[in-house]
Amino acid sequence: MKSGTLTLEAMPNRRTFLKSSLAATIATGAASFANAQTQETGNAPETKAPTPRKGRIRQSVSRWCYKDIPLDQLCQASAEMGLKGVDLLEVSEWDTPRKYGLICTMGYGGGGTIPDALNRLENHDAIEAAFRKNIPLAAKAGVPNVITFSGNRRGTSDEEGAKNCVIGLNRLKKIAEDNGVNICMELLNSKHDHHDYMCDHTAWGVGVVSQVNSPRIKLLYDIYHMQIMEGDLIDTIRANIQWLGHFHTGGVPGRHELDNTQEVQWDGVMRAIADLNFPGYVAHEFVPSRDPLTSLRQAVDLCDV
Repeated sequence: MKSGTLTLEAMPNRRTFLKSSLAATIATGAASFANAQTQETGNAPETKAPTPRKGRIRQSVSRWCYKDIPLDQLCQASAEMGLKGVDLLEVSEWDTPRKYGLICTMGYGGGGTIPDALNRLENHDAIEAAFRKNIPLAAKAGVPNVITFSGNRRGTSDEEGAKNCVIGLNRLKKIAEDNGVNICMELLNSKHDHHDYMCDHTAWGVGVVSQVNSPRIKLLYDIYHMQIMEGDLIDTIRANIQWLGHFHTGGVPGRHELDNTQEVQWDGVMRAIADLNFPGYVAHEFVPSRDPLTSLRQAVDLCDV
């Protein structure tokens, strides 16, 4: 790798978060935001009128990328930017965005972990029990999607893993259908961030969910991850939109801001999604390397096509 780039071990993901200068940058941004918004009385500030948006892309933000900003402050800032929700919240956090006119657009609900999930039969009972409990709660809280994963291969063939995922999702689909909540299995790259992860190509994921053939069983198409694994983003999205329930963003390389240092033309990808009349959400899942809320607003502006 060239000097100054992240090593594979240091690349940011949900399991390993940058701990030095980036964390300090985020903390500084959070403090600046809090200081600017707090009234002299010490009361929580009132939310400003949201920035008007075109509405062709319903945007959200992934919580873990802004972990040093209190959730209430992130929700307030997101509402003011014209976002529709906050992604990847725990069950106990699902009601918080509603105080700001937002929703949790994608929730954790017990769908396994990235390495241990649906491609192994021994995980199915626990995932089903968790979803039986939490998907009705998601419906009550207005959470449209819950996340699940394939799991890592660990020597299992793609064919056997796909068969097992179909079995597991067939057990879950009625729960999702009865409650009007989508279960989304995430596409992740196995090249840099999640070595050995099975659902690492769109064709494999579509093969699974198309066999389940439920309007509530979808893929979470992570644009960052699929650019690394496949490229050909727009044509792939167009060809498979009926199986895609949610999108994530993240700059390639590095998973940072959606700016001119990145190889994806984000406004072009967003126009393609918007032209398909996609009814779901696009959640920003990049790790800011500058002032976090400024970076988020710039991404929201770019994707408001």
